[in-house]
Amino acid sequence: QVQLVESGGGLVQAGGSLRLSCAASGRTLSLYRLAWFRQAPGKERDFVARITWSTGNTNYADSVRGRFTISRDSAKASLYLQMNSLRPEDTAVYYCAAAPFSGRDYATVSAYDSWGQGTQVTVSS
Repeated sequence: QVQLVESGGGLVQAGGSLRLSCAASGRTLSLYRLAWFRQAPGKERDFVARITWSTGNTNYADSVRGRFTISRDSAKASLYLQMNSLRPEDTAVYYCAAAPFSGRDYATVSAYDSWGQGTQVTVSS
């Protein structure tokens, strides 16, 4: 498994921006896909965005497309989520996830076998 450590969460006003980081270790990531999920209180963990490490191909949830950008830095083995135009409904714990590339649906929790501890993002109105 890959070890993942998130950072960068915090409190921000609506319309503001935050950048989340996820440091990965323990495996070579060239055959992995990594993703961001989020979980609001009392709700299920939802897909936000994913990236194929080797190609940089990305996909986004409809709710964040055009506002969030997922990226990676191979030299630093780090994953990022740039979040702009934040809304109160973006408030959640954000998790970094990783798994070997497969045919599994990338937007499902079960497709990933490594998870970080999560970082809280709170957007005030």
